[in-house]
Amino acid sequence: MHGEYKVPGGKLVVVDLEVQDGLIRDFRLAGDFFLEPDTALEAINAAIEGMPVEADASTIAAAVRTALPEGAQLLGFSPDSVGTVVRRALVTAPGWRDFDWEIVHEKAVSPRMNLALDEVLTSRVGEGRRRPTLRIWEWDESAVVIGSFQSYRNEVDPEGAARHGFDVVRRISGGGAMMMAAGQIITYSLYVPASLVQGMTFADSYAFLDDWVLQALRSIGIEATYQPLNDIASPTGKIGGAAQKRLANGGVLHHATISYDIDGQVMTEVLRIGREKLSDKGTTSAAKRVDPLRTQTGMERSEIISRFIATFRALTGAEDGRITPDEYADAEALVESKFATDAWLHRVP
Repeated sequence: MHGEYKVPGGKLVVVDLEVQDGLIRDFRLAGDFFLEPDTALEAINAAIEGMPVEADASTIAAAVRTALPEGAQLLGFSPDSVGTVVRRALVTAPGWRDFDWEIVHEKAVSPRMNLALDEVLTSRVGEGRRRPTLRIWEWDESAVVIGSFQSYRNEVDPEGAARHGFDVVRRISGGGAMMMAAGQIITYSLYVPASLVQGMTFADSYAFLDDWVLQALRSIGIEATYQPLNDIASPTGKIGGAAQKRLANGGVLHHATISYDIDGQVMTEVLRIGREKLSDKGTTSAAKRVDPLRTQTGMERSEIISRFIATFRALTGAEDGRITPDEYADAEALVESKFATDAWLHRVP
C-alpha cells in the first residue's frame, strides 16, 4: 500500500507498507522533509512496524513521538502528518489529481441563492451526479452570513444591518458570522467527495483543503498561513476563515471567505462582536484583527480571483464548468422552502 500527504505549508510525506494478519508490516517512510538525526527515520519506521491496521492517526502520531530520539528535529512535517498519511494509505485515499474537476464562476445571485447552491451542489457531488467543483461566488447584495449554530440575537445587530444595507442569512455549515459586503469579499466553495479527505482528522482536512489558496496568496506576495482551526492569516492580520459541512451521502462542502476590502467601523455596527470572543486573539478591536487583500497587494479583486483560478487549475487540471438549469431550479426551490424562511434564520434565536 502507498500513501502520500502534502503537509499544508510544509513538505510531502510518503509511506509504503504491507498488511499481514491485521498488522502493518514492511513500513517505510519517505519524503522531501528534513529530519535530524538520520537515525530518527529508523526510529519512526520501527515505531509503526507491527501496529494494528485499526490504529487511528492520533495513536500512530503518539507512537512516533515516543520513539523519536531526544532532540530530534522534524522540519516540514510532524508526527501528526505521519499518522495522517498512514491512515490515507490504509484506506487508499485519492489525491487532487485522481478526480476530474470543474471550476465555476458565474453570474451574481442573492446571498440566499449562494447558500442554496452550496447545499445543492454538495449533494450532487455526494450522489455522483456532479464532478468535484470549485465555485467562486458572486452576489448581488451585501449580507451577514451567520453559522448554522449561532444565535441570531447574539451575533447580529438588526438595526445596524438594516441601516448599512445588509441582509441576514444563515448557512448550513458551522463557524462564525461573516460580513460579506458586495464586491469586498472573495468567497469560494469546494464540493468534494469524502474520499478526498479520507484518513484525515477533521482539523487536518481544513488545512488540506485550503492549502491551494495559501499557494495562490503567496504567489501574489502575501505570506499566508493556516491558523487552526479555520483561519487564513498573514503576518499583519487575519485574511479570512473557512467552514465545512459533511452530508450523509458523502458530499463535503468546504467554503471560505477572504476579505478583499473592509470597513471596520461598519463591521462593529453590524456584528455584535464582544470582548470575550476576541480575548484570545490578542486584540480588542475586530477592525484591527482583519487585514484585507486590497491594502496588502493593491491588486484588483478580479486579478486576485484570476490568480486563485490559475493556481487551482495547475494543482488539479480542472476544466471550466457551469451550473446547470436544473441545479439552479433546485436551488431556487430550496431558497423558498428553507433559506428565505424565518424558521431557518431563527432556528437558534
